[in-house]
Amino acid sequence: MEQHQGIHTVEHPYTCDVCSRTFSYTSRLKIHQRVHTGERPYRCDVCNKTFSKTSSLKVHQRVHSGERPYCCDVCNRTFSKTYCLKVHQRVHTGERPYCCDVCNKTFSETSSLKVHQRVHTGERPYRCDVCNKTFSQTCNLKVHQSLHTGERPYRCEVCNRAFTQRRKLKLHQSVHTGERPYRCDVCNKTFNAPNKLIVHQYVHTGECPYRCDVCNKTFRNRSNLNVHQRVHTGERPYRCDVCNKTFGVKISLKVHQRLHTGERPYLCDVCNKTFSDPSSLKVHQRVHTGERPYRCDVCNKAFIETNKLKAHRRIHTGERPYRCDVCNKTYKQMGHLKVHQRLHAEERSYCCGVCSKTFSHKNVLKIHILSNCNQHS
Repeated sequence: MEQHQGIHTVEHPYTCDVCSRTFSYTSRLKIHQRVHTGERPYRCDVCNKTFSKTSSLKVHQRVHSGERPYCCDVCNRTFSKTYCLKVHQRVHTGERPYCCDVCNKTFSETSSLKVHQRVHTGERPYRCDVCNKTFSQTCNLKVHQSLHTGERPYRCEVCNRAFTQRRKLKLHQSVHTGERPYRCDVCNKTFNAPNKLIVHQYVHTGECPYRCDVCNKTFRNRSNLNVHQRVHTGERPYRCDVCNKTFGVKISLKVHQRLHTGERPYLCDVCNKTFSDPSSLKVHQRVHTGERPYRCDVCNKAFIETNKLKAHRRIHTGERPYRCDVCNKTYKQMGHLKVHQRLHAEERSYCCGVCSKTFSHKNVLKIHILSNCNQHS
């Protein structure tokens, strides 16, 4: 009875002799002291994992039993813990009660706020013991370590595809189920993961919360910022096992590997031309549709892709960013520099199939074939 009354009086008579934290019950003090002693007396009889509290063991056992007793009354998604249900429900209510005191960004749970604050402090407390790379979250370290071990412990029982993280497997499974429970309240577009909905909503708000601390370029999601930062660091962690070429982005490696395999899985439904990546197909389709969405703000000329617009703008700016390291001659386009460098290397890559004469320029070879070789045939 006395212990219970301590709830109403806010009495905490029991003090930890290590950290001085106080408790209203002796039982809670005893459980807390296991933080300091490392004692974990409760063991799972399936996987032998140990816990400091019976309640933690009980929740853990649901991993093995598959029990998820807490159900969202909006989308019927189920959870093994009441806390997880409570956090999930904020996706539907929009409640984000935890606020960053630096940039005022809000979060639905304290752990997300804590991780976010490391953006401002620069803290990266988790270190890879193989390559010493540091991370702001343990989950990112764990995923990174799988690059060294090759481990992919989570496997889809439908298509057998394996993943480094449970959440990535769960996200993948929605491909088979078609489940997309997260809906944008502006345009009604649906998503299979809450973080994808959040990133999508930035399209409507214009928010780009992730900023590069080198060049101040901003991004809608952290993964795009991480990839961008490799421009500054020079990091290219993905290596082709055929030619050893390295890439800063995993998808770039995947597309590159199709040069070796010859795979071109993306097909134009107008002319049946095939492509190794979807972006090339999308640009190609503009040849058929006539769409030219990228327009010069100086002369109003329009282009089918951004890099052609970027190259065109140099006509107006006079910029010549590509420099020959032999003679210092500059060019507006990388392709023109490469052609020029063959003059120094005496490289003549283009060969006539009729007379075997070689040329350093593809266009010169074409002129040669049309004029000289056709006359001899």
